[in-house]
Amino acid sequence: MKAINRRDFLKEGVKISSGTLMGANSPGIFTSRAKEETSIDGFSAVIPLPVQVVIDDVGWWSGRDGSKDQEPYRSGIQRNHVPADYEAIVALGKALDIRPQAAMVLCEWDKANILSALPSATWMGKSWDNSKWVGPWMEEAADIIRRNKRHFEITLHGVGHEYWTGNKFSRAEWADTNGTMRPPGEVEKRLDFFERIMSQHELGAFPSSFVPAAFNHGFGATADHSVSMAEILSRHGVNYINTPFHQMYNAEAVRYPYFGFDADVLTVDRGKDLLDWNVIGIPPTGVINGPTCGMHWANLLHPDPARNVEIVNKWVQLLGPYQDNADTMLAPDSDYFQSQLLYRTLTKITRTKKGIALDFKAIDDRSAAKVKPGFTLKVKSEGALRFRSKGIKIRSIQSKKAKGHFLYALRLTGMKGSDKASVSVFHFNTRR
Repeated sequence: MKAINRRDFLKEGVKISSGTLMGANSPGIFTSRAKEETSIDGFSAVIPLPVQVVIDDVGWWSGRDGSKDQEPYRSGIQRNHVPADYEAIVALGKALDIRPQAAMVLCEWDKANILSALPSATWMGKSWDNSKWVGPWMEEAADIIRRNKRHFEITLHGVGHEYWTGNKFSRAEWADTNGTMRPPGEVEKRLDFFERIMSQHELGAFPSSFVPAAFNHGFGATADHSVSMAEILSRHGVNYINTPFHQMYNAEAVRYPYFGFDADVLTVDRGKDLLDWNVIGIPPTGVINGPTCGMHWANLLHPDPARNVEIVNKWVQLLGPYQDNADTMLAPDSDYFQSQLLYRTLTKITRTKKGIALDFKAIDDRSAAKVKPGFTLKVKSEGALRFRSKGIKIRSIQSKKAKGHFLYALRLTGMKGSDKASVSVFHFNTRR
């Protein structure tokens, strides 16, 4: 993505659809050096930390862990996957009004056996034959994805998830366990074949987001490679990587607590998932301690596909409060997530006599390319409020009254010509 000048980074605001704030018990407040909060005349304001839902290992038809037979780990469940498993992702998205990222592995979607030309990508090598998994269920699942793009985002995860040399694999597809990237030529081929399999099913444009297989990844160039994985991905339109920093090579080079830029690709810390990768049919528990709610496909499902909704509902109950908390929000999609995270980290908020002053000087040109969708500001008050902005547009206001206070979510965008903006705050019964 081409960087733009900071003073013009929100020249063209986008219209954002409004939703509703959900009522539930709020989880604990996150602490971060990036958090800037102000309290004046009975209200407080904060740019909330966004939480993005990312679901790994979507795309397998066999759920079997084949690692003992030099096949992929897959999703590690004791049944095959069915179209209802894709509906589960959509159901989660609709219930929370978000677009979950489905990090997909596509080898078992290959209906033309094109992967025989890429032996290191599958356990069968040149003898690749996927006819076993070609059937009407493919079109049914593809139709679910195509019809529900608002609640299902295809994210690049892998072709076969591992890397085969002869009849043995090593972890993982894009990088080894030290985070060293595979040969650039192999990486390019995999990106090409991923796109070609997507085309077989008319699944849309190449993904703009990436989750490394097995979380094996390096920040910046690794070993003797002259380019990084991020740089190669950027040539294909990928602008966002999600991976746990505790497993990432060269994580110490990351500048901010939750993210860094690698070849202008935003690389975000996933943290730790609440459940192990192959846990199925168990309601999730715990606290999300960062900007990503990471899970694996099995975690969203039930051993009986007809009962997937039971597990989906448990995730809705766990995630809903993050929308209702003053200091957090559920990211509606990955673009807004990136923008919100940058504003959260780089915006300075100060109190004024009239309300809130916003300072965007820390948003440099590289960051500015990521913040076009704008951001959300939350305001908590004991009484009803009105708002008026200067230097920035209020696109929508959502409000909810609960537990004796009002919580407002202001979606802001359209700033131009300045590094500063303000939001004036009025009590509802005060004349402006």
